[in-house]
Amino acid sequence: MEGVKTGTLYLVATPIGNLEDITFRALKTLKEVDLIAAEDTRHSLKLLNHFEIKKPLISYFEHNKNKRGEELIQHLLNGKNIALITDAGTPGISDPGEDLVRLAIENNINITMIPGSTASIMALVLSGLRCRRFSFEGFLPHDKRERKKHLEKILNEERTMIFYVSPHNCLTILKEIKNVLGNRKSALCRELTKKYEEIIRGSLSDIIEALTLNDKVKGEMVLVIEGAQNKQADDQNKWLSISLDEHMDFYLNQGLAKKEAMKMVAKDRGITKREVYSLYMRKT
Repeated sequence: MEGVKTGTLYLVATPIGNLEDITFRALKTLKEVDLIAAEDTRHSLKLLNHFEIKKPLISYFEHNKNKRGEELIQHLLNGKNIALITDAGTPGISDPGEDLVRLAIENNINITMIPGSTASIMALVLSGLRCRRFSFEGFLPHDKRERKKHLEKILNEERTMIFYVSPHNCLTILKEIKNVLGNRKSALCRELTKKYEEIIRGSLSDIIEALTLNDKVKGEMVLVIEGAQNKQADDQNKWLSISLDEHMDFYLNQGLAKKEAMKMVAKDRGITKREVYSLYMRKT
């Protein structure tokens, strides 16, 4: 934090529920900066008071980000070090922190991050679904038509998808997702890291039924849904489970000529017709 002409913007991840998840580096940074910008100052004050951190606090959220963003940049240009925190988790993920990062970059201000809790990654791992490739979708649009359009765009997305869902409209959102994407394997993670942490795994119908039986659904939620199944890959795996001879017989028994049967087998197995010819004729 020293020896620089301008200040540094520190993106500090905070606990998503359990205060014990705060890192030593996060506490050190929050104690040393000149100013802390928070999504909800009242909420963040509870965190700071818990760890006895006494620093000036300023609000920075969606509805004041343009005016307040310029003010924060000016403070940084004047040499002030600022920590940006969100209500829970990592700044910049589904909040206006990303706008402040862009502003800082445009003004050649040094930016660094103090990593920590991220609900999306925790939910992905706990879901039991494929983690190798995934798509973070965040909150769906507020407008119903826009939500439907967005869901239709990702209908064929093959990566595991992660959504943030608010408790007040979770059933509506789940039903809309099911109507567009189909009844896929999913996991709904709520109250992560807290006392009543719960992960509901199953089809979207299973999760909708479980929530319908629950009178009061509380806490921010993360919904993880399996990606679209690659039909071509599934079909290919089906054909590869039988021998090439059996595959040829399947088409020959339907009355196809040997040449046409070889063409179909090559397409099904993802190999060339010449390879089929070589392998099949070698055995006949």
